[in-house]
Amino acid sequence: MFRRLQMWMILSLIAAAVPVQAQQAASDKPPAAQAAAADSNAAAQKAATQDPNYIIGAQDVLDVSVWKEQDVSRVVPVRPDGKISLPLLNDVQAAGLTPSQLAAQITVALKKYVTSPQVTVIVTTINSQRIYIIGEVARPGAFPMLPGMNVLQGLSSAGGFTQFAKTKGIYVLRMEDGKQQKYPVNYKEVVSGKHPEQDILLKAGDTIVVP
Repeated sequence: MFRRLQMWMILSLIAAAVPVQAQQAASDKPPAAQAAAADSNAAAQKAATQDPNYIIGAQDVLDVSVWKEQDVSRVVPVRPDGKISLPLLNDVQAAGLTPSQLAAQITVALKKYVTSPQVTVIVTTINSQRIYIIGEVARPGAFPMLPGMNVLQGLSSAGGFTQFAKTKGIYVLRMEDGKQQKYPVNYKEVVSGKHPEQDILLKAGDTIVVP
């Protein structure tokens, strides 16, 4: 009986030690690794684009996160002049840079005030690059242009066609070298696969017309 009681006590101690060890192992991770994991999770949840080469523009919304510096971290809009406002740094040029370039620039500037700053910049809302859809669609108007967006994807933003839409006569208007160009899009032939080349990649400022 005494031996059984001893064995039960030993097994109980082992079972209790396992979660404690696991917790200690997690807490032993270096701050840099923890920061990278947190930044990765934040990016997966918030990022409006996964394109590392995306160029920030006016009216985009950015999540600027500084590891362990909540007073400096901010969600900020890019002003029409292309700058953002941050504590300690005041105005920082953001438009024309990629998120990683802006993060590097902020990191350098913060070194005057923060020890070894770790900065992450995430584009949470894209407002600078827009396309326009007019005509016989459910929701005509301006829409954010996501990287790699084509005509069919753009049309889906407008909620579908009205019953009067002439889907064979859709076209894209684009300004190139100061001149307006017209690109025809036969919706039915694109969807059926007869003319997939008409499903062109959109550019900021394009207008899709659905007659």
